[in-house]
Amino acid sequence: MTTADSKRVLVVANETVGGKALIDAVKRHADAGPVHVRVICPQNQPKHGYVIHDDSVRASVENRLKMTLAQLRDVGIEATGEIVDPDPYTAVMDTVGHEPADEIVVSTHPETRSGWLRRDLVERLRQETGVPVEHVVVDLDRDREDVTRTLVVANQTVEGGTLAETLKAKAAEGPRNFVVVVPAGEDAAGAHDRLAHALRELEGQGLRAVGQVGHPDPFTAVQNALQFYPADEIIISTFPGSRSGWLRNDLIERVRGTTSKPVDHVVVEPSEVSADPAPVA
Repeated sequence: MTTADSKRVLVVANETVGGKALIDAVKRHADAGPVHVRVICPQNQPKHGYVIHDDSVRASVENRLKMTLAQLRDVGIEATGEIVDPDPYTAVMDTVGHEPADEIVVSTHPETRSGWLRRDLVERLRQETGVPVEHVVVDLDRDREDVTRTLVVANQTVEGGTLAETLKAKAAEGPRNFVVVVPAGEDAAGAHDRLAHALRELEGQGLRAVGQVGHPDPFTAVQNALQFYPADEIIISTFPGSRSGWLRNDLIERVRGTTSKPVDHVVVEPSEVSADPAPVA
């Protein structure tokens, strides 16, 4: 609960926003007394690869933020969050100008991978804000020891019972975060509806999942998603055999050939999702 004497903690993170070390650092502040936690995520740009629209970039940042707020709730911390200016220094200075902070927590990749550290962000904030700045290093590769990150790619089959049961079985093996990507195809509105329904169903079953509608081409959608979400495994869901355009285009093997992640294929029967679905996925 936020009170008048709560310490105001501003958390600044982007790709590392859901990292275990960051969640632990915020929890230490909460254990020491009442806190008001605000998480800001500068919106980054993809480093390389396929064509990515701005709304896809923003959606991926929103998803990482949602997952982090959920992780904080899991340890008893209510927090607010928002997406801010792509430049982290500007984002922090703008934020504290409108809402002062008692302490700032900056989360980055290890030094060899962090553009923020190369730009000396932590020291600049210490000098300019006049409040304590804690630097937390998040190693996402180590985090997989605690939580498995599963990228799920499906279109019309995203609501299939076989896929849901597969994800439940995965979650039963140990802690898991699911990111569900639905390629837009020719029916973007329908893709949004299917995704929203699937996420509600997964949440109702106690699974932690976020999602977004991706690039219409499923292969490109996978490659884009891997730029934004650190995945340990990929699940691709399709209709069987000739009913699946994705299989006719050899999607499974193409994805396996371009990533070192294990790729599982889940087959959903057309009868699981509608009376007569079009042979898209």
